[in-house]
Amino acid sequence: MTRRTRRVERTTIVQRRVVSAVLAAAALVLTAGCSSGGEGAPDKDEGASPGRTTAQASPSQPGTGAAPAAKGSVKVVRTVATGLRSPWGLAPLPDGDLLVSSRDEGTITRVDARSGEKTELGEVPGVSPAGEGGLLGIALSPDYASDHMVYAYFTSASDNRVVRMPYDEEEPSGEQLGAPDTVFKGIPKGVIHNGGRIAFGPDRMLYVGTGESGDTGLSQDEDSLGGKILRLTPEGEPAPGNPFPDSPVYSLGHRNVQGLAWDDEQRLFASEFGQNTWDELNAIEPGGNYGWPEAEGRSGDASFRDPLAQWSTDEASPSGVAHAGGSLWMAGLRGARLWRIPLKGTETAADPQSFLEGEYGRLRTVAAAGDGRLWLVTSNTDGRGDPEKGDDRILELRVT
Repeated sequence: MTRRTRRVERTTIVQRRVVSAVLAAAALVLTAGCSSGGEGAPDKDEGASPGRTTAQASPSQPGTGAAPAAKGSVKVVRTVATGLRSPWGLAPLPDGDLLVSSRDEGTITRVDARSGEKTELGEVPGVSPAGEGGLLGIALSPDYASDHMVYAYFTSASDNRVVRMPYDEEEPSGEQLGAPDTVFKGIPKGVIHNGGRIAFGPDRMLYVGTGESGDTGLSQDEDSLGGKILRLTPEGEPAPGNPFPDSPVYSLGHRNVQGLAWDDEQRLFASEFGQNTWDELNAIEPGGNYGWPEAEGRSGDASFRDPLAQWSTDEASPSGVAHAGGSLWMAGLRGARLWRIPLKGTETAADPQSFLEGEYGRLRTVAAAGDGRLWLVTSNTDGRGDPEKGDDRILELRVT
């Protein structure tokens, strides 16, 4: 029996329809997100929740440039690697190989993108995995060619933090990571909503997606690091030009940021979990307030930025996001599918379209691989999935 068949038998019959994009008149009201606990046990994010099944697109700013085709395609070219344990973050190396982090084991592994051979770099000291916490996002230094630094976001015994470590592939397997240097610390931790996605932007600054750790009040508190997107220098200082003086906070009012991606015009987009109703994909503006906990999904409140697109929590529980071919591609955990969101500027150019529904289970991370390709990481061994032989795995996709 296939995973798709079992999944259909476990759930109520759901009608899925995508509501056409609703044009908004406000010219600069960019999207945003208050969002989900797509993973937290106290929420209905990935458990049995009422089946709202309408994906709604909420355009907010006039688009620019040519829009991609309304309908796209996905082809699974091959399975790159199997047997990964609780994979979370993914960082493509300059030579095409992949680094992947294990949330629960606290290790980083190199995957040969041609053969699938796995080599463990080492264990990151100080990781304290529990609930949704552990070793989460990873990213390469913008100067990786010269400094060989790997950045990692992880949950420690006291907080969530970002460290960087030198990677020396000439050392024996298991000993290739140098001692971590703490770049930034003090991000609130919890059993749920630890955020964890990190990425260097086109401006060479480090962007960090955090969660409110279950304390909803943190999201609207400008002095708290919880429920935010942070923008830092590679050394961990508040980046020049941040919207709040001497603060690392770039945007606020988030529930649990899980994905970060830029389009070809250097515009930032982020995915995040909703609670019981709406998951969100947001176009991020400096200083933007995305509403949580006052708003979940589109609110129409001028104080908050509405999401670019929203989904019921059983259709998404979104995680990683990547940009390719003029569209955003968003991995779904509870939704167990890959979403394509075609863009025209910061609007949706057409209705979101889903692929691979139920075929590979929960999907955690997606990353651009160039030439119309994506890397896609499954997430069935994290305690909430239904692992099959070979899980978890990395797939290579060709997309349009």
